[in-house]
Amino acid sequence: MDRPVTAGRAYLMLVGLTALNPTTIVYFGALVLGRHASGGFGPVAGAVFVLAAFVASASWQLLLACGGSALGRVLNNPRGRLFTALAASALITVLAAQLIVSQ
Repeated sequence: MDRPVTAGRAYLMLVGLTALNPTTIVYFGALVLGRHASGGFGPVAGAVFVLAAFVASASWQLLLACGGSALGRVLNNPRGRLFTALAASALITVLAAQLIVSQ
């Protein structure tokens, strides 16, 4: 049986995925270049922005990694799998009924 992914390893995987995400790179690049072009950043303000962006991103990734790890532990048993199967089936049924009614 495979061991569950630890919160630390999940966090590092999310950091890696975020670092390689082209959308994130383009977004922050455009934000920084736009502020630089308007003369809005001095060296201290730029350093504070970079640090704040890093802390915000790291805290969000930590929340996702720990939450996902905890949720995985709760749902990784027969009762959890039954619950997720029933919830998914109910959601699909509701969406199908809505599609039929809207026709």
